[in-house]
Amino acid sequence: MILGLGVSDQRWDIANSMKLVMVGGHTRNIGKTSVVAGIIRGTPELNWTAVKITQFGHGVCSVNGEACGCAVSEHQFSITEERHRDTGTDTARFLAAGAIRSLWVRTKQGELITAVPALKKQIEGDEFVIVESNSLRRFMDPALYLQVLDTSNPDFKLSSKEFFDLSDAYILVNRPQEAPVLANTDLLAHEGQNNKPCFTVKEEDRFIDEEIIEFVRSKLDVGARDGARRLQPAC
Repeated sequence: MILGLGVSDQRWDIANSMKLVMVGGHTRNIGKTSVVAGIIRGTPELNWTAVKITQFGHGVCSVNGEACGCAVSEHQFSITEERHRDTGTDTARFLAAGAIRSLWVRTKQGELITAVPALKKQIEGDEFVIVESNSLRRFMDPALYLQVLDTSNPDFKLSSKEFFDLSDAYILVNRPQEAPVLANTDLLAHEGQNNKPCFTVKEEDRFIDEEIIEFVRSKLDVGARDGARRLQPAC
């Protein structure tokens, strides 16, 4: 499947052999990385390549994440491969969860398109790829797109709103002690009318459960390996 890349009219052709999962969320620090790690732990035989995408704002360099006065045409993106499981980074968490490869894509805010050809080259030979990002949804049509939603958090990124109705399912963070934001619950209710699954998770369970794992398996059309149906221990 392919989607247009906007005004540049480029195309990303996803290889028929690749099965891509994308995990987004409406704002920061709501459990997206934990969901990605949980899916990797729950399906260890799929030998995942995991990708973290970060878009830096004005004045922060895409190459090293530090303050920089580079022009828009300079230092547009950087892609690095994580080699260690114990650095404390999100990409290290993916390796610790069982990913075979873990990549960090860094771009200037709104300039993700500049990294697309290089990222495509990095993953074109991989069979199962999982990406933590909303914005990449603009450029490709994954086998499965999940959005993590915390109804008590009022912040809602534009990229999440833009692709909210394209999600195949929603992962709702359960925070019973917090009052929900009406706008968030209305969005979720609207999509619920389209019979899209909504899974409820808890922070103490690392934002994942067996029901989500089985849903991922069904969408990827992969059976459960003997002994692999249960979630692997958290690292």
